[in-house]
Amino acid sequence: MLLEVLTPEKKLYSGEVYGVQLPGIDGLFEVLDKHAPLIAALGKGRMKVLKDKTNSEFYNIEGGFVEVLRNKATVLVEGASAL
Repeated sequence: MLLEVLTPEKKLYSGEVYGVQLPGIDGLFEVLDKHAPLIAALGKGRMKVLKDKTNSEFYNIEGGFVEVLRNKATVLVEGASAL
């Protein structure tokens, strides 16, 4: 699945991933390869990028939205920093 993480200032991440764990406004949820179409609001918290089944990267995000469509997840956030 292709993941893009965008802030107003720059593209923070772009690449093929196994999945992504996101802080939704009602709790954590995970989007994996070939997920059904989805749009969800994100809260403040930690985003976990699952590069494959054993490697992950973490980012603090300031809230925003995620759109999943045609095996591509686009995360639009107000601000983010790598951990």
